[in-house]
Amino acid sequence: MKNRKVGALLQGAGLYGFLGAYCLLTLVPFAWAILTSLKSTREIANADSVLPAQADWSAYQLVLHGSFTHWLWNSLTVALAVTLLNVIFNTMAGYALARFRFRGRALIFQGLMLLVMVPSQVTMIPAFMIVARMGLVDTHLSVVLTSAVSIAYIFMMRQFFINFPVEIEEAAMLDGVGPFGRFFRIVLPMARPALATQAIFVFMGIWNEFMKPLLFISSVDRYLLPQGLNAVAKQYAKSSSWNLIMAGSIISVLPILFMYIALNRYFVTLNDQTSGSK
Repeated sequence: MKNRKVGALLQGAGLYGFLGAYCLLTLVPFAWAILTSLKSTREIANADSVLPAQADWSAYQLVLHGSFTHWLWNSLTVALAVTLLNVIFNTMAGYALARFRFRGRALIFQGLMLLVMVPSQVTMIPAFMIVARMGLVDTHLSVVLTSAVSIAYIFMMRQFFINFPVEIEEAAMLDGVGPFGRFFRIVLPMARPALATQAIFVFMGIWNEFMKPLLFISSVDRYLLPQGLNAVAKQYAKSSSWNLIMAGSIISVLPILFMYIALNRYFVTLNDQTSGSK
């Protein structure tokens, strides 16, 4: 018995030690970025110390008074639109594939699973050609329309609804509630954990998207945030103004952080299928 306790203790210590080391490995670059953003260009050039001699907020002031705020607003608008469309379309498609019985359902699902294996880079040029024929090149709408649906999250929502208690919907059906009423009034409110998880990952994916905006958008005033940060990095590549780049990067992380904090309580309960029957 004593050996088992010692073994369990050592196993727990090893696990927590591994997680602690991984946490440090993840947080050290972020901490370095914060400290660098608070340094002056002279301190960065001299590289005397990791810590700044005195907190210098001039990089943040310069970033927030430039084109950065415009790029931030562009990214926020596009990310919110893409997230909303994905949550609506992916959820409805996943529910249809999980609940409705219709001819060709299995074929459609298999086709979607095959499309998941196609790299996004393969479809990017055909998407650009379609967008160009629609006259939407160099517009934010081009990014929104080509990112409005995600097959991976259709699959995720399908799996969620397959495990969703069907008895709740049957009870509503006996009360005379139609399919749309059951979906919008009963199913969606109980699917908040899955919706929140989907929203977090979709928002984070489009917020950090670089290749698609780079291909579709060319006007500087319409840049999304990753494009803007890339332009700033190229502009100051031969100087010591890394504090500007780090300040912009830190500010760009804040919307994702706030969204995760707001939806975290739903995100944690994603696998708690019993929450839907409470």
